[in-house]
Amino acid sequence: MAISSTAEKRLGPAAIENSQIPKHEQLHAILLRMAKDELGPGERVPSERTLMDQFGVSRITVRAAIGRLVNEGHLVRVPGKGTFISEGAVQSTLHLASFTQEMEAQGHKPSTIVLEAAQLLPPPATAKALGLVRAQEAYHIRRLRLADGRPVSVDDAWYNASLVEGLLDIDLTGSVYRALAADFGHQIDRARQSVRAEGAPSDIAVLLGAEPGAPVLFFDRVSFSGEQAIEHARSWYRSDRYALTMEVHL
Repeated sequence: MAISSTAEKRLGPAAIENSQIPKHEQLHAILLRMAKDELGPGERVPSERTLMDQFGVSRITVRAAIGRLVNEGHLVRVPGKGTFISEGAVQSTLHLASFTQEMEAQGHKPSTIVLEAAQLLPPPATAKALGLVRAQEAYHIRRLRLADGRPVSVDDAWYNASLVEGLLDIDLTGSVYRALAADFGHQIDRARQSVRAEGAPSDIAVLLGAEPGAPVLFFDRVSFSGEQAIEHARSWYRSDRYALTMEVHL
């Protein structure tokens, strides 16, 4: 098979050997070198068929190597188009800001797809976090957040409906934090937040365009305006598209 694309011409003389190192590990190393040293962000990597022909390996071997690189954040699969070099992560400092504000501050174009907006009974942990009494409903807003058209996070948030009555009637594709301050008089001025790494649940992975189990950053945040708990949010961020930085002092 002819190797036509620029990426395919850069495969070079590397070979897969019969050794104690599994073939998918050898191919992983070859493609990782290509991703780091030879191709730029957004460039397409060779097709599965090209890799099979070039290195004399099975489709299972190719998919194992590529799947691992996707999960590690080096590659991104685009259905119907191929596999591409990741364009890197949005760098976020650890501070209190909305997704929209963060993206705009870094020169990215934020956008949002609203997945759900309803008034419902919240889970017990959320009711406790928001200081709600039993059987008191809250606003539930679930959104897919994008930067420059690429999925970055899924936000699943609950709001104290008694404090922000009418929240579901506004444009939820913009910054909710801005609306809370401008339309409801509740400036979010502090938050209690935890962050951990976990494997993406299957429903979250589909929305983020990632493999199930791919590494994501999971945030659990309760946001306050003064002493009032306004929001309890859980968010899943693609770790290959979002990274946290912080400055630590003695």
